[in-house]
Amino acid sequence: MYINNKLEDLLKVETPQQYNITYKHHIIFWLIYFLLNTLRWGSIHNDFALSLKTNLIGFPIHIALSYFNIYYLMPKFVYTRQYVTYALLVLACLFFMLVVKFNLTYYLVSTNVMPEGDEYTDSLTLNYAIITMFGELYVVAFATAIKVTVDWLREHSKLHDLEKRQLTTELKFLRSQVSPHFFFNTLNNIYSLTLEKSEKAPEVILKLSGLMRYLLYATRKRKQDLKSEIDCIQNYIDLERIRFNDTLEIDFGISGDLENKEIAPMLLVPLIENCFKHGASKNIGDMNITIDIDVDDDFLYFKVSNTIPKRDNNSQVATRSGGIGLSNVKKRLELGYDPNDYELSIFEKENRFHVDLKLKV
Repeated sequence: MYINNKLEDLLKVETPQQYNITYKHHIIFWLIYFLLNTLRWGSIHNDFALSLKTNLIGFPIHIALSYFNIYYLMPKFVYTRQYVTYALLVLACLFFMLVVKFNLTYYLVSTNVMPEGDEYTDSLTLNYAIITMFGELYVVAFATAIKVTVDWLREHSKLHDLEKRQLTTELKFLRSQVSPHFFFNTLNNIYSLTLEKSEKAPEVILKLSGLMRYLLYATRKRKQDLKSEIDCIQNYIDLERIRFNDTLEIDFGISGDLENKEIAPMLLVPLIENCFKHGASKNIGDMNITIDIDVDDDFLYFKVSNTIPKRDNNSQVATRSGGIGLSNVKKRLELGYDPNDYELSIFEKENRFHVDLKLKV
């Protein structure tokens, strides 16, 4: 069941926006670029026919050089940090394309291969070479920048998706971890009652079965109805009352509007369980646990405190912030709630251990 729930959670993770470049995007990009460049040079020379011819020659060269750089040169040399080799190959490609463009323009369009220049150019001059190679480099750099940006967005999207899946899996594990830990302690209580041959054992087992039914379905959900969570707390307290009899005093108060409020399942129970585990079960004599639950607007104010167990001078306070209980709650709050949506305080005051939680519900 746990594995199935885990897989369900993974499938329910919202997939972030994917950044994929399809053939359609390539075609649209080059068509728009070709149209703008043709109109631009046509308006400069006042000759749109000449601009169309030169761009029909130039753009296949732009495209070939751009894709050769993006899909071969960069993966083979830049990503492997062979920068000098890459630079030399780019220069060689630019020079080769320069010779190809010069000859195609000279024999198919006009012997004046650079009509935008100040003088008639019908040979492979240094000025023509520099201007043409820089023009090619500009186009290649522009196309490469787009590809690098899209690749970065895609990798960032994958990383974000992976982080969300990891957090969802971890949160699911933490929720499932509460149940066996809780049942382990409750079964210990039943074991103690059976050793004493107590008549209360059947009642405890009945209440435990009700809790098991709740936990079986509650921990599957990301959020649970607050009233159901409080009912679970009440059942757990009833179990502990049976165990401790009159030696335990529990003050349990509930106020505020509980309707239409939700909370992460089994988030509060470990905080109460901690009072019994580290407070009541280790104390001698009369014990007191105070639980106050108040809902004000969109916030739950949960306060629980217990008498600190007596200990000798050489002993340390029993683990308060450690163990499965409190550490589980802290981690679940970090993963399941925004930092601005909760405040958790754990402290000792006047020989009592306190846990105060303010939580948006």
